[in-house]
Parts: sequence; C-alpha cells; structure tokens
Amino acid sequence: MGQAHRGLRDHLARSLAWGDAHVTFDAAVAGLPPRLRGVVPPGLPHSAWQLVEHIRLAQADILEFGVSRRYREKQWPADYWPRSAAPPRRDAWMRAIAAVRRDRRALERLVRDSSIDLEAGVPSDPDKTFLREVLLLADHTAYHVGQLILVRRALGAWT
Repeated sequence: MGQAHRGLRDHLARSLAWGDAHVTFDAAVAGLPPRLRGVVPPGLPHSAWQLVEHIRLAQADILEFGVSRRYREKQWPADYWPRSAAPPRRDAWMRAIAAVRRDRRALERLVRDSSIDLEAGVPSDPDKTFLREVLLLADHTAYHVGQLILVRRALGAWT
C-alpha cells in the first residue's frame, strides 16, 4: 500500500481517534471529577480508572507488538487491567490519558508511513498484519469508550 492508498492510510489513522459514530476517548475522559474516577457503579464491572488504564495498556501492547521484534506476550488479565479500582497516585489519571494520546499519535504516524506495508506481517508475528492491529485497536478502544460513557452515566457525570 503505497502512495495510491494515501486516502486509506489517512482514514485508518483518523479511525484511532474519531468520533464520527460515537464519543471520542478524549471527550469520554474530559472533566470527570477526581472523586469519581475510582468508583465502580453498582452492577458494572469497572471504574473509569480501570477502563482508561486498560485502554492505555492494550494500546501500548498493540504498538509494541506491531513494531518490536523483541515483543513478549503479556499475561492475561494481569498485564492488561489495573488491580485497583482507583488510580494509585494523584497524577496517574492524567499520566494515563497523556500516554494514550502519545501512543495513539505514534500509531497514526506509523499508519501514514508509506514505507510500512500495512498488509505485511508485523515483526513479532508474520501471521498478523499491521492493518489487522490498527483495526483491532480502533474496535477495542471504541468498545471501552462506550463503557466509559456508561460508567459516567451511572455516576451522574455524563449528560
């Protein structure tokens, strides 16, 4: 997929953060009061913190998987979900959000890089393509952003 597919590359890169069909990650985390970030609403499995941190961990894993020949498979679920419902430190929420944005920008740059064959196998697993990983990540993030909105609604923090 070279220059002839620049439009597809741009579309894929935008899909990592778009809000055409749903709320964006950035909107879903904006303005949530610190006192609610670690609250698990009745009947729901996760707090907003757990969802944000899970999105961060999964995205970082997919980025590493897609570019590193030295990738090591993580342990499910221990390496993908935080143990605590609440952020461990006062700055953890903002650090996690910043990391999601940073890694998302890195993935967007990789998708737009015409020297990367989106249909070729990734360095750590030739049976999986970078295109597959980007689509997987966009789908995964959208799913959990939906859960974030549900948590916020249950806490009375979304209108």
